[in-house]
Amino acid sequence: MSLSLQRIDIRVNEQVKLLAERAANTLGCTVTEYLVRLIQEDAPKVLRGETQIVLTNAPFDRFVALCQDSKAPSPRLLKAAKQLDSEGF
Repeated sequence: MSLSLQRIDIRVNEQVKLLAERAANTLGCTVTEYLVRLIQEDAPKVLRGETQIVLTNAPFDRFVALCQDSKAPSPRLLKAAKQLDSEGF
């Protein structure tokens, strides 16, 4: 990850700009610092939501039971898996 500063240009309406300026001023920082803070706090949450599955005990226990009781994959499923592997999935 490069530590050099990169630029993000955005266009917002006047109401959003004023809101960001007021919030930044309230926190004693610049709009850039405020937006960076928001991104650093929110982006990991958004990404976790796309990459993690959270199960309660009952669904997890069912998942484990299904995995333990599973049958050998069919030739059709093995062929599909092999094709996906060859395509980089």
